[in-house]
Amino acid sequence: MTAPKLPPHQQMLEGTVRIFLAEGLMLPTGLLTVAFLTRTLGPETYGIYTLAAAIASWLGWTTTSIYSRSAIKFVSEASDWQTVGSFVLRLSLLAGCGAALLLVLLAPFIADLFDAATLSFYLQLFALEVLFISLSNGHKTILTGLGDFRARSIISSGHWLLRLVLIVLFVELGFSLAGAVLGSVVASFLELLISRFFIRPSLCVQGSFPLRRFWSYSLPLFLFVISMRLFDKLDLFALKMLGGAAADVGIYAAAQNLTLVPGIFAVSFSTPLLTIMTRMLHSGLQQEARDLASGAMRVVVLMLPFAGVCAGAAPEIVQFIFGPAFIPAARLLVVLIFASIALVMISIVAAILTAAGKPSWTISLTAPILPVSVLGYWLTIPRMGPLGAAWVTTVVAFVTCLAAMYLIFQLLRISVSPATILCSIVVCVGANVLASAWPAVGIWLLVKLSILCVAVCGVYLLIGELNLRDVALLRAAFGFQTSTKHNPGE
Repeated sequence: MTAPKLPPHQQMLEGTVRIFLAEGLMLPTGLLTVAFLTRTLGPETYGIYTLAAAIASWLGWTTTSIYSRSAIKFVSEASDWQTVGSFVLRLSLLAGCGAALLLVLLAPFIADLFDAATLSFYLQLFALEVLFISLSNGHKTILTGLGDFRARSIISSGHWLLRLVLIVLFVELGFSLAGAVLGSVVASFLELLISRFFIRPSLCVQGSFPLRRFWSYSLPLFLFVISMRLFDKLDLFALKMLGGAAADVGIYAAAQNLTLVPGIFAVSFSTPLLTIMTRMLHSGLQQEARDLASGAMRVVVLMLPFAGVCAGAAPEIVQFIFGPAFIPAARLLVVLIFASIALVMISIVAAILTAAGKPSWTISLTAPILPVSVLGYWLTIPRMGPLGAAWVTTVVAFVTCLAAMYLIFQLLRISVSPATILCSIVVCVGANVLASAWPAVGIWLLVKLSILCVAVCGVYLLIGELNLRDVALLRAAFGFQTSTKHNPGE
C-alpha cells in the first residue's frame, strides 16, 4: 500500500477533496438527522440526545485524537507500516475499552451534574460506540499515514450514510430516543467492519518500535487535543450547568450543527497536510514543505467570505433546516460560524508543527484556552444566556488563532500575506451585506447561497487571489483532468 505518485500539492488537494467529500456527508446526513429528530423528539428531548451524543462522541474522538497525529507521522515515515500499525491497533483497543468503561461508570454522576436523570441510560448505551469509534479511527489513521485517502473516504462515507438510515429506521420503529442512540451505535460498529475490509493490522506483529519518540510526540499533542476537545463542547455544557434550560441547549446545539463544514474541512485538510509535509521533510524538501504549509494557511484565510455569506443568511438557513421553533439559533450562528474558521487555522498550525517535529509548541497555544473560557462563560452566560456563550467561544478562538499565526511565523517563518488577509476581510464584509439584503426562502435560498459562493470565487479570480494554476489544481483534485504532465520539481 503506497501513496499515489503525484506532485505534493496535487496529492494533498486530492486527499483533501476525497476526505472532505466523505466527511462532508456528515453535513447533509447530519442535518437530515437533526431535522428529523428535532421534529420527532421536540426541543427538550432533542436536548437530552444532544448532551448524550456530544459527551460520547467527544470521548470517542478524543481518545484516538490523542495519538492519531503522532501515528500518522510515524506511519508516513516507516518503511514497514505493519509494526507501527500493530502498535496503533493495540493502543486503539486499550484506549477504547478504557474510555467506554469510564463512560459507563461516570454516567450516573454526569446525569446528576446536568440534572437529567434519563441521561445516564443513554450515556451507558453510547459507551459501545466509544469503543467502536476508537477501533475504526485507529484503522483510518493507518490508512491516512499510508496516503490511502480513497479507502479512508469510503469508510467515512459508509458511516454517515448508515447512521442516517439506521437512526431514522429505529426511531420510526417506535424506539424514540433510545432508537436514535442505537442507530448511531450500530452505524459505528458497521464502520469498523468496513475498515477491516480495507486494512487488517495485526494485534501481534513483532518488531522494534521507538516508543519513547512516539510518546514524546503524543504527550504534548495529548494536551493540545484534550484542550481543543474540551473547548469544542465547553460552551454547550457550561450553558446547561449555569442555568440554561434543555430547550436552550437544543437550540444552541442546532446552531453548532450549522458550523460543521469548517470543522469537516479542518479534518479533511490537516490530515493530508500532515502526511504529505512529513514525507517532504523526511525527504529533505524543506523549502517546498514550507511553501505547502504557507499555502494551507492561506486557504483558511480565504474561507472568511463564505462564513460571511452564512452569517448574512443565518435566519433563512435556520428556518429552512430546523423550522420556526429554532429561529433563536440564527443569532448564535452569526457569531459561531466565525469561531469555526478560527478553529480551522488552529488545527492547520498544529499539523504543521507536528510535521516539523515541534509538537511541544502546541502546548503554548492551548494552555490559556480553558481557564479563560470558563471565566468568560461564568461572567456572560447568567447575563446574556446562549449569546454570551457564543461570543466567549468566538473571541477566545480568534485570539488563539492570531497567537498561532504569530507563533508559527516567529518559529518557522511561515505566514500569510497581509494583503491576502485584508482582501479576505473586505470580501467577507461585502458578502455578508449582500446575503443579508437578499431575501430568499425555500429552494431559492439554495440558489442564493450558490450564487454568492460562486461570486466570492469570481472576485478572488478578478483580484488575483486565485489564479489559473490554482484552478488547474482544483480541477485535477476533483477528477476533471484526466491527463496532465507534471514537472517533477514542482
